Amino acid sequence: MEQYKVGVIGCTGMVGQRFVTLLEDHPWFRLTAVAASARSAGKTYEDAAGPRWAMASPIPEQAKGLVVLDAAADAEELASRVDFCFCAVDMGKEEIRALEERYAKLECPIVSNNSAHRWTDDVPMVVPELNAEHLEVIAAQRARLGTKRGFIAVKSNCSLQSYVPALHPLLKYGVDRALVCTYQAISGAGKTFQRWPEMVDNCIPYIGGEEEKSEREPLKLWGRVEGGRIVAAAGPAITAQCFRVACQDGHMAAVFVKFREGGKPSIQQIKADWAAFRGPAQDLALPSAPKQFLHYFEEPDRPQTRLDRDLEGGMAISLGRLREDTQYDYKFVGLSHNTLRGAAGGAVLLAELLCAKGWIEAK
Repeated sequence: MEQYKVGVIGCTGMVGQRFVTLLEDHPWFRLTAVAASARSAGKTYEDAAGPRWAMASPIPEQAKGLVVLDAAADAEELASRVDFCFCAVDMGKEEIRALEERYAKLECPIVSNNSAHRWTDDVPMVVPELNAEHLEVIAAQRARLGTKRGFIAVKSNCSLQSYVPALHPLLKYGVDRALVCTYQAISGAGKTFQRWPEMVDNCIPYIGGEEEKSEREPLKLWGRVEGGRIVAAAGPAITAQCFRVACQDGHMAAVFVKFREGGKPSIQQIKADWAAFRGPAQDLALPSAPKQFLHYFEEPDRPQTRLDRDLEGGMAISLGRLREDTQYDYKFVGLSHNTLRGAAGGAVLLAELLCAKGWIEAK
């Protein structure tokens, strides 16, 4: 695979830092440019990100000396240097929508971690193992934007990864509804315990906008491309509660699922479906793809956040505690790494899929 020149917009934040670390020694992608707000522009990446560096590994050598561009003022310059950009900015949604469309119109594809375009109906929101066919809508988006190579593709909300992949292979049995409670790490808010001491020994039963995303976004993932837009699925119905908990990384979900009359599979069948499930990311052997997407633990106290969030480089989903329920048919627990599979890693995997499928080409 040819190497692609890559930029990171929003490079100093938690997800931006994760992008920078994931691009170190990536076999297909080479970090060529970084951009952030005007207050970081003009500094080296080491000077701009160093005081707030939150990753366990040090700043990659290849990134330290890159001069940070102004994401807005230097858009033309950044677009000219790269084949595509990742985007993870901390701005208002309208500003993000405008910024991402500006880059797309500069013929710079954007692979976004932001939520601003998740409900734009010609912007694909893709988990590579689940709905790679939604990339077809890019042709309609390009027609709307008047571009030849520029477009926007987004990944879904980080907490969805802990339960939607587990529900996906069960849809064939007729999932009627699901109840989900997520327990989400503080890195999902861009925080560490040093920066957020109030979270030590604490649980906050509210994350702004998270429950709405958890209930609605799966329906777009399970939708279909029709007439140049993505039409969301009508169901299954999902209700969610989301909690911020005292973990640095890893989002956990307690899931309850009800099947339509006559559709309920056995526990053994569900486990077999999970074990066998694979998608285009595995079929194409994409560099960031886990070899086994869904891992089931038979132990009664697994998955655990500290033990299992880094499974397969943080890109696999851990499942456990599948059992019958008194009100729903079954209940189980899911776990995903929120800044890897859930954020930057999921976007890198999506970019790999876009390159493998020819939607992104080197200039």
